[in-house]
Amino acid sequence: MDRERKILDTAAAVFFEKGFHGVGVDELGKRAGLSGPALYRHFSGKDEILASLFNEALDELLSATAPVHDDPAEDLDRLIRHHVGFTLSHRHLVNVYQREDRSLVEPWKRQFDRRRRQYLARWEATVARRFPGASPAEVAAGTQACLGVIFSVAYWPTALANTPSLADLITGYATTGLSTLE
Repeated sequence: MDRERKILDTAAAVFFEKGFHGVGVDELGKRAGLSGPALYRHFSGKDEILASLFNEALDELLSATAPVHDDPAEDLDRLIRHHVGFTLSHRHLVNVYQREDRSLVEPWKRQFDRRRRQYLARWEATVARRFPGASPAEVAAGTQACLGVIFSVAYWPTALANTPSLADLITGYATTGLSTLE
């Protein structure tokens, strides 16, 4: 594992454990196996580390929003399943994002906010394609509710989050909720 990856993985775990403001660069460095000052050879500081974590996650989530299938229902199902899988395998990072997105500062905040709007617009386009009779407000509300259901897993107790077939359950909850747009 390269050094930057080690720093990012360590930061995600420590930010989950202590919060972004509850940890210093020295502790991050030490837990990643290097001195705090050595961390600055890879990142300008905690702010850039947080931005890198969020951007990596958004890269993957955004890439999954591109339409793949001709069938809108199939495309929406694929999108929901991808996001459920991502959330289950990155629960701590999703939790950090939900708690710490307000900690993102310039110059990273503006770029991230722009990309997040693009992400939501793609989700809404997928939902609107599946439910063409729904109004833009209904599509926006349905999208937010669906993402809320999916990303809420980040706060669930670990024992519950490790339930067999949880991915299918969450996918079903999200799909059923969106079906009210019919």
